Amino acid sequence: MTLAQAHPQIDEEDRLRADLYNYLGVMLARAPDEMLLAQTAGLSGDASPLGQAIEGLARVAKVTKPKSALTEYNALFIGLGRGELLPYASYYMTGFLNEKPLANLRADMAALGMTRAENTFEPEDNIASLMEMMGGMIVGRFGNVAPLARQKEFYSKHIRPWATHFFADLKGAKASVLYASVGAVGAEFLDVEQEAFRMMAG
Repeated sequence: MTLAQAHPQIDEEDRLRADLYNYLGVMLARAPDEMLLAQTAGLSGDASPLGQAIEGLARVAKVTKPKSALTEYNALFIGLGRGELLPYASYYMTGFLNEKPLANLRADMAALGMTRAENTFEPEDNIASLMEMMGGMIVGRFGNVAPLARQKEFYSKHIRPWATHFFADLKGAKASVLYASVGAVGAEFLDVEQEAFRMMAG
């Protein structure tokens, strides 16, 4: 975890938060390969709802082959013309792609020093990118570590209004098997994050 080590003021809880955001970002950006499936199968959780969701994901990953994960990912997010789900903030918040939520996100990305990867053609308000942005803010990948108040502001604007709904849709999607468990982890994790941010002053 070299990024976190570069910022020794990051505590263990925040490192774990960043790791989970980054993990969800990777799983939602592309179908998992054999190595990522093996890493997922090795995850363990505690007795909390989030821990139990992680245990469930690990069990499904143990019996999932890369080829079936790819077929599932394509059905969910790519499809013929479009996948079963459209994982974009603009779509969930307005019913259309490339709308004001994307423009608002781009303004905040510029203010935070985030830039889109050159070889990326997806709108930046997709769920994978937003998970990666939150993970990066926590460990200072875009410069300084973002204070909790800034994390809360970003989360409240760009993730809270729609991502829990998206993860619920992912759990219930027809094509979801492995990704139903990813959706369960995402939903439980955002519940924890939302409660933590809610308890912050202001």
